[in-house]
Amino acid sequence: METLPLHKAFTLIEPGPVVLVTTHDGGKDNVMTITWTMGLDLSASFAITTGPWNYSYAALKKTKECVLAIPAADMLDTAVGVGTCCGRDVDKFEQFGLTRVKATHVHPPLIAQCLANIECQVVEIIERHNIVILQGVAAWFDAERKEQRLIHAIGDGTFVMDGRRFDRKEMMRSKLPGGV
Repeated sequence: METLPLHKAFTLIEPGPVVLVTTHDGGKDNVMTITWTMGLDLSASFAITTGPWNYSYAALKKTKECVLAIPAADMLDTAVGVGTCCGRDVDKFEQFGLTRVKATHVHPPLIAQCLANIECQVVEIIERHNIVILQGVAAWFDAERKEQRLIHAIGDGTFVMDGRRFDRKEMMRSKLPGGV
């Protein structure tokens, strides 16, 4: 093995897929790209990291709701583009050709082009660590979408995409929640 500088250690365990987070501040919709996400358990509880440096953060704090829109691999350039401009200055839905779909439980829209969307309520914001705890209230998945590989950020400007699936459900049956 070769030594890896400690300041790059986070690139080994960068969590979850790249996610587009939609918000609505009471006046307008916005979308931001988040690469630090995680499931908190086997239910629909999630955490993302963001803070006051992101324009959408104020809407998350004010309205306590958002949508986690999960782009597939063919949306890599869109996800990067969304993450490199500010919703204060541009309508990102228009700029990147994203189609709003009315959500059923929250005000922020789903994104039609995404592989999946999860409507969420903000449960808690842990400001010390810029962690937003979310509870999913509805989820949507486009099983007909041809591209289903997810994008994973390494954290250094590079990305990987998954695709192959390996079924080990029977081996894990005793550890899985019912219905999975």
